[in-house]
Amino acid sequence: MENYKGKEYNTILAWVEDNIGYVQLNRPKAFNAINETLLNESYEVMNLMSEDPEVRCIIIHGHENVFAAGADLKAVANYNAFQARNFLDLVHRTIYAIEDNHKPVIAAVNGLALGGGLELMLACDIHIVADNATFGLPEINLGIFPGGGGTQRMPRHTSICIAKQYVFTGDFFDAQTAYRIGLVNMVVPAAEVMDTAKKMARKISRKSPLALREAKQSVNNSMNMDIKTGCRAEQIAWSMLFSSEDQKEGMKAFLENRKAEFKGR
Repeated sequence: MENYKGKEYNTILAWVEDNIGYVQLNRPKAFNAINETLLNESYEVMNLMSEDPEVRCIIIHGHENVFAAGADLKAVANYNAFQARNFLDLVHRTIYAIEDNHKPVIAAVNGLALGGGLELMLACDIHIVADNATFGLPEINLGIFPGGGGTQRMPRHTSICIAKQYVFTGDFFDAQTAYRIGLVNMVVPAAEVMDTAKKMARKISRKSPLALREAKQSVNNSMNMDIKTGCRAEQIAWSMLFSSEDQKEGMKAFLENRKAEFKGR
């Protein structure tokens, strides 16, 4: 495993293997608590991988017992209002680098995904979680509320009443509940989380990078556009792919009864 682009980071590990980009949150002693350094380093790597033709899919993960346990309270507790706003600028910038990334992003979650950790997971495209994972938005217990997009993405993933329940109470919930309310794609034994994520990433990485990028954008648009505007945007993106080599290869391969070899061109 080599450091991505030969650079060492203080709060994350990043590497590429078999066209899959890996970003591991790496503050285990702090339960991967989110601070400014982690946000800046994650933002940099996500942008680099977004533009890297070698990377076809990205997996974000933590450690055996924790994905990320929210904001680093030691760092943020004494912020004034303007410092708090600036911190959330970094949070949103990093989360958008995941959500708007040109590559599909899989969250592989073991252990705790709380507060900002859950908000980070919600920005990913596919959520694969351990059967012993624990989720929650406990910020209300600190005299605040989720500020990294939790009040916006939670109701889009579940429902407005479910979102309000967990935002208002701060209650934790388990992996089976997360699956039942539509927050995660699949629940697997803890020891199988990374293998399952890799299997999914390998499947996705064999598709056309151009088609994946446009498909991801079109689905994301559906959350922010009325259906007619979204369908028009979808129509333009779909038509544009007919100028690509990948579309020609994909349809030719189908007609010739063989597997397509997509080049991202």
